[in-house]
Amino acid sequence: MNTVQSLLPKYYDILEGQGTAQYLECKNISVFFDSSKSINDLWNIHDKALLKMKMQNTPPQQSLLDLKIELADRLFQACCFCEHQCRVNRKKTAGKCGVQESRIASEFLHFGEETVLVPSYTIFFSGCTFNCVFCQNWDISQNPCGVAIEPKALVTTIKQRKKQGARNVNWVGGDPTSNLLYILNILKKLDSNIPQVWNSNMYCSEETMKLLHGVMDIYLTDFKYGNDSCAKRLSKVDGYTAVVKRNHMLACQQGEVIVRHLVLPNHGTCCSQPILEWIQKNTLEVAVNVMGQYRPEYHAHEYKEIACPVPREEYLRVKDYAETLGLFLI
Repeated sequence: MNTVQSLLPKYYDILEGQGTAQYLECKNISVFFDSSKSINDLWNIHDKALLKMKMQNTPPQQSLLDLKIELADRLFQACCFCEHQCRVNRKKTAGKCGVQESRIASEFLHFGEETVLVPSYTIFFSGCTFNCVFCQNWDISQNPCGVAIEPKALVTTIKQRKKQGARNVNWVGGDPTSNLLYILNILKKLDSNIPQVWNSNMYCSEETMKLLHGVMDIYLTDFKYGNDSCAKRLSKVDGYTAVVKRNHMLACQQGEVIVRHLVLPNHGTCCSQPILEWIQKNTLEVAVNVMGQYRPEYHAHEYKEIACPVPREEYLRVKDYAETLGLFLI
């Protein structure tokens, strides 16, 4: 019988001091690369290095994390971190997500996340790859607000938060995808054995998933829609289901996964049921959080079917269906 600990064993090993956060292992994988090489050559070196992921005794001159930073910097200049693939040079202008320079809207010890994660040191970026009409964080997701914090300063804060009881570092937003280069530069300077959590809508590119491989310990995913039509109408994104399903499969190969699904009113048949069935059909070893706290925010009142809170009986139907499918719920 599954338990949270059986689904997230490596995470628990790190918490108990018996394992090592993946980003620390990544920093100890020796690679050699020349910044003049083509991006295809760099990806080849990267993929070969992933195959030898294990701790070495002495820090190398160039590490796999260094290579990931070089690759992320290349992507930043023709941005394809998410599947909007806007290809803008973000050293000069913001992407479709509204993000140019990473800005942090807030950071604090969060006690409202899943029990296994709290207290979680949660870092909220502004900007987002989605434009959800019902966004509960629309004030930061749709506006490039917040402050730019130097990596060295944030590293100091992470260490302080760990001393205060933080069990992990939780990168969220908005969405963290646009801020991947910044996050990798933070981890370059950080040396604390603390799990890293990627808290995302999972609309990121395959390149981003490759850069996250060997860095993130937990994928805390937001699986919103069971079809492309609802995703286009309510979050203004194209090709949603293929991208997010692909990335969930990759996440399960790369780390440990908690899937969140927010039940939307009147979307049980079109969204909730197909998502839960897909998880079961693909026998994903994940923990699932069926969430019932939807409330109409932002522009939700302009969309009749989601202009009200989700009725408790509708939420319970979705939760009961997940249990019927044999999914592990937290």
